[in-house]
Amino acid sequence: MPQSSTQGGRSAVPRRVSADGLRRFVETFAEDHPPLSLAAADLTVKDPGEVRRRYGGVFNYLTRVELEVERNVLELRALMPDATETDRLFYEDVWSPQELQHGILLDAVQQSLGMTPAETDLAVSARIRLIGVLSHLPGMLGVIRLLYYLTGAATERSAVIAYSRLVNGLGAMGEHAIAETVIAPIRRQEPGHFAFYRMSAGVLVGEEGLSDWQLQLARILRRRSFDLVGVNNRRQRADFGDVARALEFDRDLPEVARQVSLVERELLWAERQGLEVPGYIMAALEEAIALSNARSGRFDPAGS
Repeated sequence: MPQSSTQGGRSAVPRRVSADGLRRFVETFAEDHPPLSLAAADLTVKDPGEVRRRYGGVFNYLTRVELEVERNVLELRALMPDATETDRLFYEDVWSPQELQHGILLDAVQQSLGMTPAETDLAVSARIRLIGVLSHLPGMLGVIRLLYYLTGAATERSAVIAYSRLVNGLGAMGEHAIAETVIAPIRRQEPGHFAFYRMSAGVLVGEEGLSDWQLQLARILRRRSFDLVGVNNRRQRADFGDVARALEFDRDLPEVARQVSLVERELLWAERQGLEVPGYIMAALEEAIALSNARSGRFDPAGS
């Protein structure tokens, strides 16, 4: 059976596991990948001005997203008041401490570049709280859990792509200290997060089971509610576009979208043979890049 590995640890597991196997994976992953240490990072930057010019927006965006994990945990508590023990173990005790430390490391790099700290939003919206209330309705918790796993999987695939390209870009500039002691260690933890979401979705659909109406509702809600990681408004959508352009997502956008949509293509759209990318994901990426281009004056949006 194909394996999904978190690189460098014992946390290699089959894509499809039982609920017990998923729990063991989370426990092993936590042991293999404790939160990163700021003391172990080398924040030496040879050319702060050039790094800031090329990747300042990337660092600012990624720092904000990682530090907003505090809000994400509050949202998950509100969304899934009856979360499984494994879900709660993962997001409270494993994912959250790791992501928060990622944000601290990235913020330290920003400071070494002479940048203003990223602004974070830690308020939980009324919409999230309302969805949490709806989770008590028959069958709704399963739908909400599936959407949580799909969102997490798409987020983590986006993160792996972004951090991989940032490592390569910084390395090409000769900025090996922050590439190898900050960005690369962060990147090594992200595949384990993706593996959790992918396996959790598989356990939910394959072992626990969802009815046809639950899957259909998940398709409808996913199509209508999908957004890119860290995007909550139009300005942030353009900010994501800045990141995408800086990391050259726009040069191979269909492949980026294919990777981001991997789990939902497997679970929601498998019956659509030949569907490479759900249209809503490609549209979101294209809109973000278009907004970034328009904001930077690369073309006239009225003519697009």
